[in-house]
Order: sequence, then structure tokens, then C-alpha cells
Amino acid sequence: MKQYLLSIYEPDGDPPPPELLDPILKRLDTLNEEMRASGAWMFGIGLHPPSTATVLLAQDGDVLMTDGPYTEGKEHLGGFTVVQAPDLDAALDWGRRLAEVVGLPIEVRPII
Repeated sequence: MKQYLLSIYEPDGDPPPPELLDPILKRLDTLNEEMRASGAWMFGIGLHPPSTATVLLAQDGDVLMTDGPYTEGKEHLGGFTVVQAPDLDAALDWGRRLAEVVGLPIEVRPII
């Protein structure tokens, strides 16, 4: 079975209020349980905002450190799930279901 990265892209800014976010998180827990029960779920994590990131860049024999995201944008990687699936179509189905649950763009990419 191949492994696939399901990346969740979130808009920059404050998270939704609890009355909107809590039902999404409950549906996400249900989907994660379905992935586990099927044997597809490998692991998944959420990330702190991009403002908490530190970028390291090796350049001219030195390593430069910069606070914050590597690129500025209107969206950022908010979290991801790694699944194993027999093929891309099966991984895309999990990605589709994840997109329906969270209402955000999901990128599905094979892992080398």
C-alpha cells in the first residue's frame, strides 16, 4: 500500500468561533475513527499558526534563522493526515471526505 499526505490549507486569521468549529472537530474525529477502522489512517496532526514557525536556510556557509512563515500568503498549512491506500483513487476518496468535513482545501500527494 502506498502512503499519501492529505494537507489541510486554512485561511490566515483567527480560528472560527466555538459554535462553528466544535461541530467540525466532532465530524473530523468521526472521520479519523473511520480511517483507523479501515486501516487507512497512519497519523494526523494540527499545527500552530505560521507566526510560531522558524525558518532555517543554509546559505554561504552559515544558517540564517527567520521567525514566521517562509512565504507570505492568504492561506497556510494548518495540519495534515497521512493515510495508506491501495491507489490514488482511494486516497482521493479520503481527501474528498476530509474536504467535506472541514470545508477547506485538501491537497492529496503521494509520499515517496
